[in-house]
Amino acid sequence: MTGSFAIKSIPTSPIDGQKTGTSGLRKKVSVFQQPNYLHNWVQSLFSSLDGLPGSTIALGGDGRYWNKDAIRIICRLAAANGLARVKVGHNGILCTPAISSVIRAHDLYGGIILTASHNPGGPTNDFGIKYNVANGGPAPETVTSAIFKNTATISEYNYAVVPDADHAADPFAAVDLSVKGETTFSNVDGPSFVIEVIDSADDYVTLLQSMFDFAKLKALFARPDFSFLFDAMNGVTGPYGHRIFVDLLGGKPECVMRGEPLEDFGGAHPDPNLTYAAELVAKCDPKQNPQAPDMGAASDGDGDRNMVLGKGFFVTPSDSVALIAAKAKEAIPYFKNGLKGVARSMPTAGALDRVAAELGIELHEVPTGWKYFGNLMDAERAQICGEESFGTGSDHVREKDGIFAVLCWLAIVAHESAGKDALVSIEDIVINHWKKYGRNFFSRYDYEEVETKGANAMMAHIDELQANMNAARGSPDEPMALDPDFSTKVALADNFSYVDPIDGSEATGQGRRFVFTDGSRVIFRLSGTGSSGATIRLYAERYEPDENGQLVNAQAALKPFIELALKVSKLEAFTGRREPTVIT
Repeated sequence: MTGSFAIKSIPTSPIDGQKTGTSGLRKKVSVFQQPNYLHNWVQSLFSSLDGLPGSTIALGGDGRYWNKDAIRIICRLAAANGLARVKVGHNGILCTPAISSVIRAHDLYGGIILTASHNPGGPTNDFGIKYNVANGGPAPETVTSAIFKNTATISEYNYAVVPDADHAADPFAAVDLSVKGETTFSNVDGPSFVIEVIDSADDYVTLLQSMFDFAKLKALFARPDFSFLFDAMNGVTGPYGHRIFVDLLGGKPECVMRGEPLEDFGGAHPDPNLTYAAELVAKCDPKQNPQAPDMGAASDGDGDRNMVLGKGFFVTPSDSVALIAAKAKEAIPYFKNGLKGVARSMPTAGALDRVAAELGIELHEVPTGWKYFGNLMDAERAQICGEESFGTGSDHVREKDGIFAVLCWLAIVAHESAGKDALVSIEDIVINHWKKYGRNFFSRYDYEEVETKGANAMMAHIDELQANMNAARGSPDEPMALDPDFSTKVALADNFSYVDPIDGSEATGQGRRFVFTDGSRVIFRLSGTGSSGATIRLYAERYEPDENGQLVNAQAALKPFIELALKVSKLEAFTGRREPTVIT
C-alpha cells in the first residue's frame, strides 16, 4: 500500500452540451478544463454501467495536451466508484486500436480513450473522451444515450480524496505514469484500488505478430529495391512505428518521420490525408523527391486512421479496403481461411461491394461510425471493414486500425513481389485491381467549422428537395430529375437509415443520398467529429468499368457530379463557403 483514500460525494450540477457524438465527446481543451466538466461526464458514464464495482478498465490516450491531467482525475473517479483496477498506458499513451486489444486480451470491463482523433491538439485546440465496451469497440447508442441522460440530471460525483486524518502527500498525484508497475491504494471505506501502468505496445504488437508473416515482411524490407516511409504526424503511433517497422522489420530509424508524440502534434493537424500530410505526399512524389520511397504511409493522432501512398500515387481509402479484402486470403495469414463477410460505411465508394460479389460473401452497408461494425464482427458476419474517412480494420480488434492497414499493404506488396526480380509497385497493384473490378472514382469535400445555423438550413433545403422529388414521381421505380440541365436521372433520393441485422436496432438520418441510375452517387452529411461549429461533408462517386477510362484524374471524372451537388444544395448561399477546407 502506498497511500489511502476516502470517498467523498461532491455536489455538482448539469452542464449543457455533453452529448456523445460519433466518436465520443469532443470539445476545446478550455471547455474540458471548466470546473466539473470532465468529472460530470465520467460520473455519468460510471452511473450508466451495470456491475461496475470490482471491475478493471483500461485507460489511455493519444498524448495530446491535458492527457495526463485527465487520467489522474479519471483514476480518482474510478476509485470512488468502486473499480478495482485501472490499466493505464505507459506515459498515459495508448493508441485507439491498442486499447481495444488490451480490453480483449485481458477480458476487461471496458476502457476509456482520451482522444480527439485527427483533430489538432494543444492548449487552444481539442480534447476528447470516449468509452469502449467489453468487446473492445465503441459504446453503442444505448450506452451513449444513457450517459447523456445522466449528464442532464447529475447532482453529485464520487471522488477519491485524502482522508481527513491523513496529512501525508496526495498519493494519486504522486503516481509516476512514466514508470511501469502497480500502485495500490487502501480505501478507508472499502476495497483497495490499483493503478497499473502497462507497456503501451506489448498486447497490440503481439496480436499483430500473430496475424502477419513478419519474416516475409522483414524480407521485403531487406530488398534493395524497396524503401518505406511512415509518418506518425507527432501522434501516438510514433513509438509503435519504431517498434514494428524498425525493431521488428529491420527498417532504418529514419523510416519513421515525426515519430515523437507531442502534446500539440508539433503544431500540425494530425489527419492523414493529402492536405494535412502534405509533407509526406511531397516526399513520396518522385517529381519533388528523386529518392521517393516505394511506399509511404501515415496515421493520425490516435492511430486509428491511415493513408497509403506509392511513388506519386495515392490509394483512396475506398480502394484500399477493397484491395485488402481481395488479397486477404492469399497475402495475410490471419485470413487464410477466407472471409465470410465485409462491411463499409454508407458514404464509402462501392469498390468493396464488387469484391464481395466476386468472392460470394456478405456485404454490409452501415452508417458512419465504427461502432456499427462491432455487432457484425462479433457475429462473424464481417471480418474486414472500412470507411472512406481513412479508416480500415478487421475483427482482430473492434476499432479501425491504422498500423494494421499499413501492414496489410506491406503484406500485399510482399506477396505480389515474391519471387520476382523487380518490385511490383503499389500503383501497378491498384491499376490491375481496377482492370478486374472496375474503378469507383470517389472524392470527398470537407467544409470545416461551418456556422451551424447555415449548415442546418442547407440540410433542411436538401430534405425539402428530396421530398418534392419523391412526391412528383409516378411510381417507386420511376427515375427522377435532380436538375433540368443534368441528363442522368436519380433512382433514389433519401436520408439513409440502417437496421442492425444482429440486434434490430435502428439508426436514422445518416446522410442525404442521391443515387443515380448509372450507380453514381452524391451524398451530404453533417459530421460528428468536430469540436466546434459544423463540418459538412459532400461525397461524389462514379463507377467506370472500362479500363480505357480508368486512368483519368478523379476530380475531372467527378466534376459534373460535384458541380451539380454544389448547385442543387446551394451550399455557398447557405454557408458562405466558396471552397472546401479539404478535398480527398
